[in-house]
Amino acid sequence: MKVIALNGSPRPLGNTTNILNEMHDMFEREGIEFEIVHLYEYQFVNCNVCMTCEIRGDGRCIDEDDGFNQLLDRLRAADGIVMASPTYAGACPSVMQTFLERTLLVFTKSDMGLRGKVGGAVAVYAQNGGSMVYNQLVDFMLSNGMLVCGAHPVPVFRALNSPGYADDTAAMKGVRMLVGNMVSTIMRLNGYDE
Repeated sequence: MKVIALNGSPRPLGNTTNILNEMHDMFEREGIEFEIVHLYEYQFVNCNVCMTCEIRGDGRCIDEDDGFNQLLDRLRAADGIVMASPTYAGACPSVMQTFLERTLLVFTKSDMGLRGKVGGAVAVYAQNGGSMVYNQLVDFMLSNGMLVCGAHPVPVFRALNSPGYADDTAAMKGVRMLVGNMVSTIMRLNGYDE
């Protein structure tokens, strides 16, 4: 069983990355493989809504040279997906936004490749917009037919410079609950009773 985490932060050592590193340890202790994909390592082409994905119907984008289609195949093979993003100008950073736009169009116009996957979201903000980013990630997952796990408190961190996230003990509690809920759901979907 495997969970892929999509890191929407362009900062390799920021709060979002460090939160995902902590989640990595939590999932691995439960026996679930956890891989972090740093979206900043890609140079995604912007979606121009050419609708070729709908015409083709094969679950692929026409732009084959930026690694996007290969990433979609990896997501299709995963049991769960964590989406984590900081807040820039009150919204997701541009690399995450580009990924969301292209992925939603390709999947909803073809094979609904994320349907039934277990999902969870984490957001980080310094001034404002954390709830908006969190809701955007959850809306994306729901639109793709994913089974979205929640947590209380909601894992929306208020932090500026890393490791400021660690001071938000309520959000860390939310992350631990999110991981537990995702593990429980993935195990049950794979036929394991707790």
